[in-house]
Amino acid sequence: MILVNTETVPGKKIVETVGYVKGSTIQARHIGQDVLASFRNIVGGEVKEYTDLMNEARKKAVGRMVKEANARGANAIVNIRFMTAQIAQGAAEILVYGTAVIVKNEHA
Repeated sequence: MILVNTETVPGKKIVETVGYVKGSTIQARHIGQDVLASFRNIVGGEVKEYTDLMNEARKKAVGRMVKEANARGANAIVNIRFMTAQIAQGAAEILVYGTAVIVKNEHA
């Protein structure tokens, strides 16, 4: 599966637009991570526990989007965008969406 945040795939021609696809997940903070993050806030620097949490959430959301695109027969997703929103205290939604397409080599 080809994933791009552009409208086209270099070297490929879009031969069919399958349609809108998305994936999402809601992640909540872990109390143990909050304690470690609190110490980092005092000292300063990256809050690695939250970075790891958000990276994992993005992977899950992208995986769900790709699964939907595969099920619909696409071999690429173009114009991918991410969105995040706080759902509740300590919980955030990650949403990723794009347009599922079928691409072929430009010179084929």
